[in-house]
Amino acid sequence: MLSYNQKVDEKQLNSLALAYMGDAVYEKYVRLHLLQSGKVRPNKLHREATKYVSAKAQAMIIHSFIDEQKLSEEEIAVLKRGRNAKSGTVPKNTDVQTYRYSTAFEALIGYLFIGGNEKRLEELIEAAFAIVEEGGRVS
Repeated sequence: MLSYNQKVDEKQLNSLALAYMGDAVYEKYVRLHLLQSGKVRPNKLHREATKYVSAKAQAMIIHSFIDEQKLSEEEIAVLKRGRNAKSGTVPKNTDVQTYRYSTAFEALIGYLFIGGNEKRLEELIEAAFAIVEEGGRVS
């Protein structure tokens, strides 16, 4: 990745900025995951990707993480900040509650990425993939 002189402090960024970054990072991992699984047809890739990146899927992942107590106190604090962020936009294909939990998931991913915590980031992304692929909870 490109190097920049100024380090961005993930603790000081607002939740929507974290979610903005987290959305892109998670999408990149999903795309690579799908290509690694042998899927290469663009239409099929898009349909498969939406199973992972939809607001509904991301909210399901977060609820599973919470239920299974997979998150540290610091990560839960980031989630709460993300969930409570006021985006100013109204979701098109989902309810506000689901959208907020989706934003919380993306904020957590962005927080871990910007903080350079790659090991934890990939741990949670692997768990997220398992949750989506099993259609629900994973311990």
